[in-house]
Amino acid sequence: MEEQIPRLSGKEFTILELLLNSGEMFGLEMVDASSGELKKGTIYVTLQRMSDKGFVESREEPRVEPEIGIARRKYQATNFGETVYKSHSLARKYFNLNAR
Repeated sequence: MEEQIPRLSGKEFTILELLLNSGEMFGLEMVDASSGELKKGTIYVTLQRMSDKGFVESREEPRVEPEIGIARRKYQATNFGETVYKSHSLARKYFNLNAR
């Protein structure tokens, strides 16, 4: 079987771009920073898929007293995610693709 460059959707490209430019972020921070490209209803499904592919990793951020609720997760790009992002970024420049 031939090795291929891993596929990267437009949303995944945007998420990796945000994480590589801004560092660790919460999912809703990414939604706010994406200028409408990412939506609240799909961000966590996309992040889980990206985690399964090895593009991102996350850690629990404990709540500060007196906050209650489940722990929030902060996400960051993995080295593999950064490599995939850079390969897609170069391909987009080469083919002069601006659309995501």
